[in-house]
Amino acid sequence: MPIASRIKTELIDTLKETVAKIVQQASSLKNCKYADVRLGIQETKYAHAENGKAKGMGEDSSISFGIRMLAGEMSAWGFYGQPIGETESNPKSFSKIVTQGMNRAHARALANSNKKAEFKAIAPSLAEVHLAKIDIRQDTIGAVFDEDPGNVPLKEVLALCTKISGEMQGICEDVQYASLDVQTGIRRELFCSAEGACIDQSSALTQGMVAVVAQKAGGVPEVCYDYLGDLRGWEVIKGKNIYMQSLNDFALLRTHETLELTEADFLPATNGPVVVVTNPHFNALLVHEIVGHPTEADRALKLETAYAGRSWLLRDLHDNELGRQIASPLVSAYSDPSIHGYGHYRFDAEGTPAKRVNLIEKGVFKEFMNGREYAAVLNCPPNGSMRATEPGSVPLVRMTNTVFAQGNKPPAEIIAEVKEGYFIVNHRIPSISESRENFRISAQKVYKIENGKLTKLYRQGGITSDSKDFLMNVDAVGNDFAVFPIPNCGKGQPMQVMRVGNGGPTLRSKARLTGRQEL
Repeated sequence: MPIASRIKTELIDTLKETVAKIVQQASSLKNCKYADVRLGIQETKYAHAENGKAKGMGEDSSISFGIRMLAGEMSAWGFYGQPIGETESNPKSFSKIVTQGMNRAHARALANSNKKAEFKAIAPSLAEVHLAKIDIRQDTIGAVFDEDPGNVPLKEVLALCTKISGEMQGICEDVQYASLDVQTGIRRELFCSAEGACIDQSSALTQGMVAVVAQKAGGVPEVCYDYLGDLRGWEVIKGKNIYMQSLNDFALLRTHETLELTEADFLPATNGPVVVVTNPHFNALLVHEIVGHPTEADRALKLETAYAGRSWLLRDLHDNELGRQIASPLVSAYSDPSIHGYGHYRFDAEGTPAKRVNLIEKGVFKEFMNGREYAAVLNCPPNGSMRATEPGSVPLVRMTNTVFAQGNKPPAEIIAEVKEGYFIVNHRIPSISESRENFRISAQKVYKIENGKLTKLYRQGGITSDSKDFLMNVDAVGNDFAVFPIPNCGKGQPMQVMRVGNGGPTLRSKARLTGRQEL
């Protein structure tokens, strides 16, 4: 077990005045147009067990800061970020390190500005960076929990992992592998800007990850992994979560489902579209890939093109889907940091108040998630969608709790109306086109629907479709809305991994089945 650091989130109280003072002094630097500093501390406890045996545990903490500056005649960004250690976290040493970082960010901004000016003649699209105006706020937001992660004994975390993974493997000899990871902790981040913003936000996070491999003698193995978590305390593990299940019950259910699939036939692929009913868990990944990412403004403006693709919703500022019908009138989608889920926060990494962003309203595409720079380009208000994995990383536009909106039809009724089709249950792996205009997403399991009844169970299949075709063909939306934790959304270069919330209700549409192709 690693030696626990003594850095605690309370340290920010002693450094807040220093950060505010340094960022205000940045205004005196040559041609400085804007500056901000983010300082964050994270404390985490974690444990891992496999097949009833303890594999590791730890208690760790980290502190880092990030600086953004706009400077130069042709204003451009300069960034700087780094982690620091406990010995550097006293106010005097910290002030020296952050001041040096501010000077480096300023030098980089000036260099970028000079290069912009140099290449402007041959690249007329190069322009100054402008930031849309926001309300400048000072606020403090505390973490929400019933059971403080800091009070949970580390041995209890490991003992729980060991016990549950042992029970998973003990269900049946066909369980070849059972793994459990648990973490719980607190994160606190301070944001100060030269405009006068000072926002101090804390959040708790508790998460369990289950992985199961089951295989019958001589058969093909079946794999399942899933997450349970929320931005709350240890109560999440005991049942205060989207599933309303303890981690123990959640893990055993996933194990039984995996064992059931070892006896199922492989899903046959289809050459044409069939009626499909997709459950909320599957729709979490679907909305993530075909609505969430393509409505992030930096992607749409092609600032990610080299390494993450573009967006089918915006070809250019004059040729795009804004205001156009891209889905059935039954389909609405939004991104809302105010609701519970991994995408919850009060202010984003630019100090912009978080708000609900209505992405699709009754089938019509309405707006992109943005940051201040991208809002200025698109000539619209900032909507508070900038986040970074760590304070030392550059903020990006990230989906929050991005979901399909709830409908009014009971899911059982949606299935009962299907004469012949398929029920697609729980997501697994996505494969998405470069501009997100079509998708292929695998499911944990698929049921045949015959005359409104679930009949045969299949495994290792999913659906594929053109994104717009799928959305336009939605003819039923359920009333079983749910938001699920997605802990591993990757974006950026270098890569940042962010937790987001995704979900929605049951949907009915048309798509081709993927699976075993008949010869």
